Amino acid sequence: QVQLAESGGGLVQAGGSLRLSCAASGRTFSAIAWFRQVSGQEREFVAAIRPSSDSPFYGDAAKGRFTIASNSAKNTVYLNMNKLKPEDTAVYYCAAGSPDLLSTRMGYDYWGQGTQVTVSS
Repeated sequence: QVQLAESGGGLVQAGGSLRLSCAASGRTFSAIAWFRQVSGQEREFVAAIRPSSDSPFYGDAAKGRFTIASNSAKNTVYLNMNKLKPEDTAVYYCAAGSPDLLSTRMGYDYWGQGTQVTVSS
């Protein structure tokens, strides 16, 4: 049974940092990604990585502030978020699968339940 377990969300002040973790179990994946969603808005791509090559790919909101990394031994992907802004407030979802395009939802067959990140001003 495939499961994606997210952890690490919480409340942080603007300028602070958080690390999100996504532990995948049940199989390995060609790509694992983070998306985020604000209530009433579209789910937005944040970052993705191909664990086999450790190749990262970032969305515009993440560039320069967030880092995605994988621990293949633990089948876990981390999202290190620095210099957080209030506009980073969202539910962050881990997704896994074999997408052709890393930045789109298509191809990510498995999703976690989400973890809330709140950045106060």
